[in-house]
Amino acid sequence: MGARLFGIDLGGTKIEGAVVDRTRPDRAICRLRLPTEGSKGYDHVVRQIVRVVAMLEKESGMRRPRCIGFGTPGAIDPATGILKNSNTLCLNGRRLRDDLSEALGAEARIANDANCFALAEALFGAARDRKVVMGLILGTGCGGGVVVNGRVLDGIHGIAGEWGHNPIPGEHSLCYCGRRGCVETVISGPALERHYRGLTGRSVRLPEIVARAVAGERAARATLRRLVGKFGQAIAAVINILDPDAVVIGGGVGNIDILYTEATRRAVLRHVFNPVLHTEFLRPTLGDSAGVFGAALLSAWPRS
Repeated sequence: MGARLFGIDLGGTKIEGAVVDRTRPDRAICRLRLPTEGSKGYDHVVRQIVRVVAMLEKESGMRRPRCIGFGTPGAIDPATGILKNSNTLCLNGRRLRDDLSEALGAEARIANDANCFALAEALFGAARDRKVVMGLILGTGCGGGVVVNGRVLDGIHGIAGEWGHNPIPGEHSLCYCGRRGCVETVISGPALERHYRGLTGRSVRLPEIVARAVAGERAARATLRRLVGKFGQAIAAVINILDPDAVVIGGGVGNIDILYTEATRRAVLRHVFNPVLHTEFLRPTLGDSAGVFGAALLSAWPRS
């Protein structure tokens, strides 16, 4: 195995690729992005990934390795090898691992994108030296991954950490998974934008909503209060079961300052089965590329 690792983070809106040194996989030799464009279909997404790998080769001056790691929305079903539970709907029901291996002429090793994010932050980032880490990706969707003593938990169904499809009591919005009231339909970026639009009749992107809240706009502040309250309710259910040392919050929603305030801790504590809350809520120190670093690490693991 060479000293350089290729990793690809396949997100709902972007595909990020990186080449890293296996001795310091938290530092990119080169990084680049292309839009996912999932609305154009599965074959188009595969072609975009092939383009990213070719661009990495050109940028780094290296040939692609025999194995490339991929973080994807959803997960590979252990029993069938088929991708499931992706909010990039065109990927569901497809043999993405096999198709990428064929298209790239290299082995594709795939893990859930939140698992990759959690692994990188637990080993090299904000949650280094913590024993039990929950990594969240709050962005286009709400994903999660669990790392215990430096190892990712996959689970018998390949869905460990998928808190985004737990129901929030009293919520009824239809989720792409076919259920109603999932966490993802309430506190993902698009869900918060929909809530603001329902209050104001205006379509505004989340960063602008946050800026308006800081400026004192009532509807924007109400949208962030909803985020705090519903996040507290949702993550407390995870804490009651997993009791993690740390929760690292990535994705666009994870950039919102209020999630790291005492107000959010109080919102969580209201639902935790303990009189005090010791769990840390941490910003990812590897930035928005933690997922791609974790994906690169996959290619360094021995094949199971």
